[in-house]
Amino acid sequence: MGVLVAVSLTACTNPNTPAGHEGYVFEKPRIFGAGGYRSTLEGPSNYGVSLWRNQVINIDMRPNTYTENFKILANDDLNISFDFHAVISIKQGTVKEVVESYGGENWYQRYIRETFRTYVRSAVQKYDSRDLKGSREKIAVEVTEKLQSYLGNTPFDIAKVVVGNINYPEIVANAVEKKLAAQQLLSEKETQKQIARKDAEIRVEEAKGIAEAQKIINATLTPNYLQHEAINAQLKMADSPNHTTVYIPVGTNGLPLVKGTR
Repeated sequence: MGVLVAVSLTACTNPNTPAGHEGYVFEKPRIFGAGGYRSTLEGPSNYGVSLWRNQVINIDMRPNTYTENFKILANDDLNISFDFHAVISIKQGTVKEVVESYGGENWYQRYIRETFRTYVRSAVQKYDSRDLKGSREKIAVEVTEKLQSYLGNTPFDIAKVVVGNINYPEIVANAVEKKLAAQQLLSEKETQKQIARKDAEIRVEEAKGIAEAQKIINATLTPNYLQHEAINAQLKMADSPNHTTVYIPVGTNGLPLVKGTR
């Protein structure tokens, strides 16, 4: 009797389920009995001590991110590497269905993963490699809608799909960098050209101003004006305190001669 009691006590189980999970409690038969499903638990909770050989499979019901890595040939036959992230959760109260129909803890690998990857390949291969970065949102929307349709009558909810970093082959990345550098240099050259054009316009305007000024000056340099200026200069020298002798040729009218401006 003592042995039977000891065996019974050591065989007792107390399945428990942590927060954010639901537990699928089942009996694992010993010598006799069919075993099978017993009940479900919503964490945090426990099933209680039982003489039956009860166990629990705990399924995380919270939204989780599932990441897939891809290396896909784009529409222009260029191999592009990138990541896709899908945020998926399980509907509350569906743990029994998840365990019995969708593989339990391996539900993502068994039921969703390959379909998800197929939808991504189909969406990406429509675009040329150079258009992929600008089409991330369209690709994500297309994959999300297909997954939502696929999972419509299942315990799973797809929250969103996000396209991660897109990595081009090294030769393409180098070509893009060179193109950007060339565009930057071209922009600088265009700026320099505009500056040079403006400098030339300034010099032309300055030359026009000098020519106009010279034209005005030449028009005022008449013989009478020059003789007037020469007389004024003689008057100033005559008033100078220094002894100065100036020889000035004069014309018939007794005024200093001034050579014609022509």
